[in-house]
Amino acid sequence: MSFLLHEPIRRAANLTPDAPALLWKKEVLDYRRLADLINRVAGGLRHLGIRKGERVAVYLPKQFETVCAFFGASAAGGTFVPINPILKPEQVRHILHDCKAQVLVTSADREELLRAELANCEQLRQVVITGAREPEPEVDTPYECLPWAYLATSEPAADNLRIDYDVAAILYTSGSTGRPKGVVLSHRNMLAGAESVATYLCNRASDRLLAVLPFSFDYGLSQLTTAFSVGASVVLMDYLLPADVIRAVSRHAVTGLAAVPPLWNQLAALDWPTAAVQSLRYITNSGGAMPVETTRRLRSLLPTTDIYLMYGLTEAFRSTYLPPAEIDARPDSIGKAIPNAEIMVVRPDGTECDANEPGELVHRGALVALGYWGDPDKTAIRFRPAPGHPTELPNPELAVWSGDTVRRDDDGYLYFVGRTDDQIKTSGYRVSPGEIEEIAHQLPDIEQAVAFGVPHPQLGSAIVLLFQARSASIDPETVRSHCRTHLPTYMVPGLIERVDEMPRNPNGKLDRKSLSVRYSETFTDHSQDP
Repeated sequence: MSFLLHEPIRRAANLTPDAPALLWKKEVLDYRRLADLINRVAGGLRHLGIRKGERVAVYLPKQFETVCAFFGASAAGGTFVPINPILKPEQVRHILHDCKAQVLVTSADREELLRAELANCEQLRQVVITGAREPEPEVDTPYECLPWAYLATSEPAADNLRIDYDVAAILYTSGSTGRPKGVVLSHRNMLAGAESVATYLCNRASDRLLAVLPFSFDYGLSQLTTAFSVGASVVLMDYLLPADVIRAVSRHAVTGLAAVPPLWNQLAALDWPTAAVQSLRYITNSGGAMPVETTRRLRSLLPTTDIYLMYGLTEAFRSTYLPPAEIDARPDSIGKAIPNAEIMVVRPDGTECDANEPGELVHRGALVALGYWGDPDKTAIRFRPAPGHPTELPNPELAVWSGDTVRRDDDGYLYFVGRTDDQIKTSGYRVSPGEIEEIAHQLPDIEQAVAFGVPHPQLGSAIVLLFQARSASIDPETVRSHCRTHLPTYMVPGLIERVDEMPRNPNGKLDRKSLSVRYSETFTDHSQDP
């Protein structure tokens, strides 16, 4: 049994040392070599002064050094902090300053780009530079610059005494308003999540997962932890075009692929070669509801591939999944609780909702995070006593109150209704943006669609729908006519626009909040009243 995050890698190195663990470009790292590198990185970090719980930030694309830095920090007794490689210097500085990172692992060009911001990170002691380019010795910085070789060739250090409740990682959520907040995850959280997911996905050592999502995103990071928990292999990839993903599936005989709805919408519009169709054992979706039409297209393109629709939140990693056998019967469901988690649907007073009564999703169990780093006020809002907690127990068990509205049908399957702050109140009705987007996606050439509310003097909020389409024949009036056919009058968007690009947050999700701000004055002059 493993108690600490890096231990499954050591176990696999003992059982199957020659089995591939990581593939990157044309290189392969087996479990023996990966375990050795992690032990050496741990020794190097200990020599740099990293002690129990201290933070090691990693600002790199997907490559071997990225993974070794994560798990090496774990083996050293530290806490790793993945930083999305697409973030700008000011955002990186906020994360480093907020978590008080002692060590940063990055590349030479990124260090140069960050230099002015890093000068303001008082806790930062060392920056470890990856790649062939050596640190510039003539540059005067308040931190020490060291080459990656310092870590990779260090002598392994003795294990730092830790337990599974200790902090393993801090993941910063990329909220579109305010500063990102760090979700604190213990070793227990991450190992319990990996074991739960590997159980219902039936993962095994022969699996090969393609990692296309950012490791700063819990869903992306879990491709590593889930694979390592069973001794499987992971292909590291930062793709440019959706077609690159399909080619990688074919080239590496990938058996498992995880993605978010925007990418699945694009992949569903492409041709899949026979090699890719035959190798994929399963695909998963999280990070938002998959349009039913996209699910149907994928079912047609990948007839022998199991499709898992899932729901999760960084504060508890994964909450629900829909078994593939239920896809055709209930394609709009997010399923039931994953193994080792209890999912409740409750009213504001914490009492359980009746069947088909909308309520807040509350998650309790081993996957519930430890809170938000350095933010007791926000922690108290999201992490609250679990509903139904026995009054005889003096210390309440904390659960995650998700802020998401769901309903449970008579058979116990859950359906996402909307996020409380995403719902649109118009003409006295509460409208879920996903419901409108679902209708738009029924048009076969719609590639992306996003709905959101903006202020309106008469209606309270008006609905705006933006879309991208593959065909020039799909114009706003075509979409409006389709919406009028399939939606009640109050749900038909007042403004429908075709756009070339959708704004996304760093995890690739459509950014409704920034769109709401951008279009906030659309109806203030009454010129476009719906």
